[in-house]
Amino acid sequence: MTDTLDAPWMHRKDIAGLVAALGHDNVRYVGGAVRDTLLGLPVKDIDMATVLHPQAVIERLTAAGIRSVPTGIEHGTVTAVLPGGPVEITTLRHDVSTDGRRATVAFAQDWREDAARRDFTINALYADPLTGEIFDWFGGREDLEDRRVRFIGDARQRIREDHLRILRYFRFQARFGGFPADEEAENACAELAATLKGLSRERVGMETMNLLGLPDPAPTVRRMAELGVLAVILPEADPESLAALVAAETAQGHAPDPVRRLAALLPAQPPLAEQVAARFRLSAAHKKRLSLAAARDGAPGDARALAYRLGRESALDRLLIAGADAAALNGWDIPQLPLKGGQIVARGTAAGPEVARILQEVKDAWIEEGFPDEMRVEALLDAVLAARPA
Repeated sequence: MTDTLDAPWMHRKDIAGLVAALGHDNVRYVGGAVRDTLLGLPVKDIDMATVLHPQAVIERLTAAGIRSVPTGIEHGTVTAVLPGGPVEITTLRHDVSTDGRRATVAFAQDWREDAARRDFTINALYADPLTGEIFDWFGGREDLEDRRVRFIGDARQRIREDHLRILRYFRFQARFGGFPADEEAENACAELAATLKGLSRERVGMETMNLLGLPDPAPTVRRMAELGVLAVILPEADPESLAALVAAETAQGHAPDPVRRLAALLPAQPPLAEQVAARFRLSAAHKKRLSLAAARDGAPGDARALAYRLGRESALDRLLIAGADAAALNGWDIPQLPLKGGQIVARGTAAGPEVARILQEVKDAWIEEGFPDEMRVEALLDAVLAARPA
């Protein structure tokens, strides 16, 4: 793997202006931007580390006409708002104290010390903004080549500093890792899995959903179950059902959907699905989707009829979880019944509940016949009216 970093994003005019404003000796690229560039992946977020204190960063950006936002200033982070996207700039730090949920930090001047407090070796890669020289104190480049996700130093100590690192480990393993996974990391996660109970449900839910949104998290989720980690955060889960859904999504060309995948992990029990949604602090819309998916009972039936009754998204959930063919929904717009209550009244039925009942009968027949045109709907209405007692 190369000893220097070079990518188009490093040569952007706004990035060059930012480096000049802060002084190239004072900053280095760090973390995901370096890691993903080395892997040939698109870079979404650019982070910088700096020896400058936050106030000095703000002052230099202001002098250069660059807008800044103190997004996490208590932890040393200032965000530069650039035309090409925001860049987070964080002062070098070392931990003063940690309790597994939050850390008290002090600013530092030593690049290696800053790297040592990070989670994984592949996230502790730094690069000089001018020369592209890569700084790697813990074997991160070798781990990238070997598809190994490894904690920096003592894995148990890293987890005790921040319990969420257990879930972060599995997310990074699903994205960058290979099998067999790092034995020390897995043993530490299994041993300390119970510490996840002390975290906020929202943090656990967010990290779990991030994992489920990756291309194929099924092998990793299965391993989480084997290690006893899944039982702590989602004891209701069935990992094998997730593998089946991922296979169906892939075969039918559907993008990963973390809500659908969570639904697949859960048993078909709407009250339980709603409890999990509340536990993970999911939105009302996602809670409804989980509940509708959990109401599945047997084969999902006709794809278009299902989409008409539940909506396209929930129909896809039901179909793909069942491994059924959802191709009928491709390019299909859900139609509206070409019949109104007023038309039924005009045919001699008094306004009231009877109109609604007739409308529903016609609609059921219309769905059953595959949404025929207005002329056929008129015939269906004739048949329903003729069958009613005089």
